[in-house]
Amino acid sequence: MTDHASRSSCRINKFFTQQGLCSRREADRLIEEGRITINGRIAVLGDQVGPGDVIARDGKVVAWGNEPVYIKFHKPVGITTTTELGIPDNIIAYVGHPTRIFPIGRLDKDSSGLILLTNDGDIVNEVLRAEHGHEKEYLVQVDRPCDQAFLDQMARGVVILGKPTRPCTVSRCGKRQFRIILTEGRNRQIRRMCHALGYRVVSLHRVRIMHLTIGDLRVGQWKNLTDQERARLFAALSRRQRPSAKGTGMGGAGVCPV
Repeated sequence: MTDHASRSSCRINKFFTQQGLCSRREADRLIEEGRITINGRIAVLGDQVGPGDVIARDGKVVAWGNEPVYIKFHKPVGITTTTELGIPDNIIAYVGHPTRIFPIGRLDKDSSGLILLTNDGDIVNEVLRAEHGHEKEYLVQVDRPCDQAFLDQMARGVVILGKPTRPCTVSRCGKRQFRIILTEGRNRQIRRMCHALGYRVVSLHRVRIMHLTIGDLRVGQWKNLTDQERARLFAALSRRQRPSAKGTGMGGAGVCPV
């Protein structure tokens, strides 16, 4: 789906997501506003483009062929998962990647741990769609000892925002700490679940998304997915492997201040 051959021709809005420039919805808005041109003419919704076309946004030519970027990041507490650069302590400015990237999903400001970022707009929904049932694993500490009844109820499901959560896997890690594996990602889900049962989350740390683990990433550090991690990711999403990004691995450019 996203190998070189399949990217030789595509809809104009998809072109912008493939280049990591914006979402399809935002691209459609730019097209409707007359800000996109193809070979000098104003683009319309549904236009097809190929590598031979000259595409411009607000008069500035947009080049084909940005290499795909897939990184994992150990988000510190206090960093906001947003692409809005005007918001203080936003994740994009903190990571400081030279390519325009965006996070896959969210991890709230008060939480820490693993989050994925990419410039591949097509992959986001494939990872996040609840019906795909991709696992996300967290370590959670609450404000008082968690008894077995609490853990069992968390595993069965808790009504939040008017709807019960999916059954999930929960295990005790300590007197006030437990591990939980979710296959959905509702807004502040774990915090809301705990609150509904009379507990307050003291710390929440994500350690895994699908097969991707936080491993030895230090707080505030990021690195490119390895070739093996990328291959497993695309296999899980039933996608073909895209060309490997240069510099896969840690590298000096891939380390943020701790």
